[in-house]
Parts: sequence; structure tokens; C-alpha cells
Amino acid sequence: MKELMELFWVFAQIGVGTFGGGYAMLPMLQREVVDKRGWATEEEVMDYYAIGQCTPGIIAINTATFVGYKRKGLSGGILASLGFLFPSIVIITLIAAFMQNFAELTVVSRAFSGIRICVCALILDAVLRLGKKSVVNAVSVVIFAVILLLSLFSPISTVWLVIGAGVCGYVIYLTGGKKK
Repeated sequence: MKELMELFWVFAQIGVGTFGGGYAMLPMLQREVVDKRGWATEEEVMDYYAIGQCTPGIIAINTATFVGYKRKGLSGGILASLGFLFPSIVIITLIAAFMQNFAELTVVSRAFSGIRICVCALILDAVLRLGKKSVVNAVSVVIFAVILLLSLFSPISTVWLVIGAGVCGYVIYLTGGKKK
């Protein structure tokens, strides 16, 4: 029971301590789950991110579910997810209750401008960390470049891009390519 409550509490802290959606939360998830607690390896967390991107829902909640499930099974997955969601529900409810009264204030709009800048920096941090671990050889550079170009200049859904990259990685593995 103690570890279940720890899962809830850790993911509640991540949920309340970060802004900007799933990608902005990735650096904090990595610090808490990999660096601080050793609940998963960097490779496992990267796999959770990848799977979380392919499944419905927010990537950070999906990752919390995977980590919780790994630690304590179904109960762990549920409590980690609830821990992650709880602060957001409380905060969104409070904001919704008062937003109409304050949305037009200059201080509020400037605060949101600052938060957006911070979120961009957090997302860039997550991209750079993941990139260092994922783009490690010539084949991965080619896959990265092709997916980047397709995502920027084609109407192909990101779901298809993720599936295509997964298929490429699997085919490379089958044909004797390196794991990374």
C-alpha cells in the first residue's frame, strides 16, 4: 500500500508541478522516474513515450500508467494515472470557475505568454534528451530526417508516421541491423 501511495503522490507532484501538456512534462517524468527513483531505465521510459504517442490520450498520463503498471500491476497503473490527473482536475476546475473574471486582465495575458515560452523550452529539452538517446547512427538519422520532413511538409497523419518509423525499425532489426 505504501508504494501505491508513493506512485500516486509522485505523479500528483509531477501533474501539479508542470504546465504545458504531455511533452512539457517529459523532462520531469524522466528525472523522477529514471534519475531519482530508478523505477524505469531511460530506454524503458523512451519506449513508454513511444507507445504513449501511439495510444489515445495524453502521452504523460499514458507514461504514468505504464510506470505504475510496471511497479505494482493494475493497481499501480490506476493510482499513478489518478495521481497525475487529480491536480489537473482541481486546477482546471478552479481556473474555469474564475477565468471569465480574469482572462482580460493584462497581468493574466502576460503570465500566459511567459508560460507558453517556458513550455516551448521544456518541449525542446525533452526533444534534445530523446534525440541524444534515439538518433545514434546513420540509419536512425535517415529515419529521423525522413519523418521530420514528412511531418513538416506533408499532410500525413502523425499516427502513420509513428507506425511507419516503427515498421522501418523492425525491418532493420529483422535484416540484421543494430538494435539502436
